[in-house]
Amino acid sequence: MEKKMPPAQNPISNIMSKQILEQLPTPVMAVDKDLRIIYMNNAGCRMTGKKREALEGNYCYSIMKSKHCNTPECRMRQVIEGGKSVTVRNEVTLSGRVLPIEYTSDALVDDNGEIVGGLEYIIDITETVQQEKKLKEQSKTIMEISTPVIKLWDRILMLPVVGIIDSFRAQQMMDKMLNEINETSAKVIILDIQGVAAVDTAVANHLIKIAKATKLMGCTCILSGISPAVAQTLVQLGIELGSITTKSNLQEALSDSFSALKLNVINN
Repeated sequence: MEKKMPPAQNPISNIMSKQILEQLPTPVMAVDKDLRIIYMNNAGCRMTGKKREALEGNYCYSIMKSKHCNTPECRMRQVIEGGKSVTVRNEVTLSGRVLPIEYTSDALVDDNGEIVGGLEYIIDITETVQQEKKLKEQSKTIMEISTPVIKLWDRILMLPVVGIIDSFRAQQMMDKMLNEINETSAKVIILDIQGVAAVDTAVANHLIKIAKATKLMGCTCILSGISPAVAQTLVQLGIELGSITTKSNLQEALSDSFSALKLNVINN
């Protein structure tokens, strides 16, 4: 019977592995169980602005100075203690510059499968964060444009609503209205829903909550723009708007507002 020979070891495997790590554009760092840096690839050296000799042997938290360092949020410490590999966002301070990053921490194991430290792969997400911030600002601008609070008269405001009312938009509408009421000392606000295509139970509940919130601020909410179709839907669904004053159009709502403030408007 032919005796099987053990597979020949590749004499350059370790060299190639190190070369691959050195050529990666992504910073890779390895630490021991005490969080001392035992390896940093070229990309990591460039990111920190330090030579490898100045990094290895130092505690990683003394170099990175991130928000997670020396806190229970340190994922490197978690994986060394037996936690699962995890990817999270963080911020590091390097040479006085704050750098947003996304890093993945994993346990560093020896040939016997014993944890001897941790590995960290770091991605600079500066452009991603800037893009997200830009999109967030654009979204906020769009929401403000789509939910404008208009001053019709002294102490009378109007919020014209167009499109779909979901939970997020309803909360945004409420925040906008309550802030305007607080800033202008308004006593009447007209919520005009003529541009709302459909009203169901969820939409009606949102409107009721908004009206109740304005009442707590000492302001009367008048619901205008109730079309025949919307009125029929509300009746069919058995939705009670309670004490909310409703009007079919904005003119009637404005006239009601003047009466509530005891104002006489003379038409020429």
